[in-house]
Amino acid sequence: QVQLVESGGGLVQPGESLKLSCTYSGSSRSIFRMAWYRQAPRKQREQVASIARTTTYADSVKGRFSISRDNTENTVYLQMNALTPEDTAVYYCYVHTVTNAYFWGQGVQVTVSS
Repeated sequence: QVQLVESGGGLVQPGESLKLSCTYSGSSRSIFRMAWYRQAPRKQREQVASIARTTTYADSVKGRFSISRDNTENTVYLQMNALTPEDTAVYYCYVHTVTNAYFWGQGVQVTVSS
């Protein structure tokens, strides 16, 4: 059974950084797109960043967040810099495969507070 295992969440102060990781247990050759989403309390889940042949970012994180992928480890990363309280949310890893299957991670909490 395919799994996505996330790590790296936590509590930080405004202006600090965090790096999230997500490892996919399936074959790297099956991956079409990997992405990070987040869901804040009382808000809809939104895509933060995506990586396929190119990378895309939500306007709210451009210039602060960076998504990258290590194909040898089947891992996708989200480097988050200059965090603000508005970035507080549960962050979810997402994989879309070439066979059009979708997988979600369990979510990691990121809290930005002074």
